[in-house]
Amino acid sequence: MPDGVKSCPTCWYDVDMSSTVRRSPGQALYRRIAEQLREAIYRGELAPGERLPSEQELMDRHDVSRNTVRLALAALTSEGLIASSQGRGSFVREHAPLRFLASQTDSRQRRARSTRDAFMSDVTEQGRVGGLHIEVAIVRADATIAAPLELDEGSSVVVRRRVQSVDDEPYATADTYFPLELVKDSPITDPDDIPQGANKVLDDLGHAQVRFHDEITTRMPTADEARKLRIGPGTPVASLARVGYDTDDVPVRLFITVLPGDRYTVVYDVAGD
Repeated sequence: MPDGVKSCPTCWYDVDMSSTVRRSPGQALYRRIAEQLREAIYRGELAPGERLPSEQELMDRHDVSRNTVRLALAALTSEGLIASSQGRGSFVREHAPLRFLASQTDSRQRRARSTRDAFMSDVTEQGRVGGLHIEVAIVRADATIAAPLELDEGSSVVVRRRVQSVDDEPYATADTYFPLELVKDSPITDPDDIPQGANKVLDDLGHAQVRFHDEITTRMPTADEARKLRIGPGTPVASLARVGYDTDDVPVRLFITVLPGDRYTVVYDVAGD
């Protein structure tokens, strides 16, 4: 080993006592730190709920700057592996991302065997505790809402806006739009939870949804979404827009959910015929 270079048994590189760091060419140092911590989490050396070494400890261990350590921790946060708390440090997240069962959410068979909202059922079945904050309003549809519902721009629609929480942490937004004339005398306009779900109300109104059209967009969150869902920097979201059609092939419902990339795995089952 060259003079002035000290072996570091906990690092992937050798630390030169003159502050020169030897590392793999072409790979940012913070990525190597994130990789080491990631592997420790996957191997169970850092257990769910366990505190990671402090920023200072990581700086000393790897002889790097605070900014390098923060970049490494930010990368793990964006992957959903760790969470940070002001003044307490970073911890391994205790839960895996929630599975969003996209092909089952609006299933008629599922509604027939459940008396609960699809989201609340999903959360409970995955061993978590769900919650909802609901706001209901009548608004004028802009082009992004009117077009999928085949309405004139400016038409009145009912929107049910929900912030869905899991284990007391905001996890997703879910906004559902309905033509006002279709649902104006139904529980859909009430500012309360609908335990059986709005789809069941549409069934009872004679507008059962028999076909759905999905569009999924991945993007960075808006400032409002980041605030509502406490999304960390660098974390993208998936935005799913689903239009439900009745037996006359008329669109009766537009559902838009925003899913932070570090909290959800979107699951589809696709028929092979």
